[in-house]
Amino acid sequence: MVRKVLLSALAALVAVAAPLAAYGQTTNPAEPRRSVGFAAGVSAGYYSGFGMEFSGTFSDFASGMPLAARVALGYAIIEPGSATDARRIFINNATNGTPEKSGRLLDLRIDALFRMTSRTSVPVFFVAGPRYSSYKGNFKFIGGNEDFDVTSGQWGLGLGLEGQFAMGRATYLVVGAGADYFFESALKGHDTVYRPAGDDSNPRRNYTFEDADEAINQPRWVPRFMVGFVYAF
Repeated sequence: MVRKVLLSALAALVAVAAPLAAYGQTTNPAEPRRSVGFAAGVSAGYYSGFGMEFSGTFSDFASGMPLAARVALGYAIIEPGSATDARRIFINNATNGTPEKSGRLLDLRIDALFRMTSRTSVPVFFVAGPRYSSYKGNFKFIGGNEDFDVTSGQWGLGLGLEGQFAMGRATYLVVGAGADYFFESALKGHDTVYRPAGDDSNPRRNYTFEDADEAINQPRWVPRFMVGFVYAF
């Protein structure tokens, strides 16, 4: 009886272990498994304004897995919004001085890249993942004694398509397009904060988050068109 139980347990163990042992092997047993790959890239293009992005991509986690992971840092110069409305909503109703403004986005992107083509054809990837964007708009009124920033930090999600075209043994031209969506987040300026839930801090007059959101061009729906280069190590 004990022998039968031991034999049954051994058979079950073999049945479970066999697929696990085979996991990660290549289709051709004579072909060695590829090591994890790394590629560094730089891209430029449009997302809310002209921007640049630096990235690192990891691939070949397991044989046959058409998936890569990428981390990217970006910087974009943007139109920050209405200086007159920003002053009225965050500070006061004064109109003296000549308005000047500037804006930028810093963003962190984490993407999963799903390869849609075979290894023998041009690499085309479906790209998707979370994003974090840090918005800053600066508004000055020359001669009006006002110089203040409006800031926000937003989480978002994005997706797109990307093609990589070989230019050498390890260099690729990368062309990508997609769109990001960012969730509402508090807008902070001077000593005032407007929040989506309505629990504002030191709001001016009867202004609300909706008024501040309309005046300030922090990201919401953001189309992306990027061209760059990747070098695979």
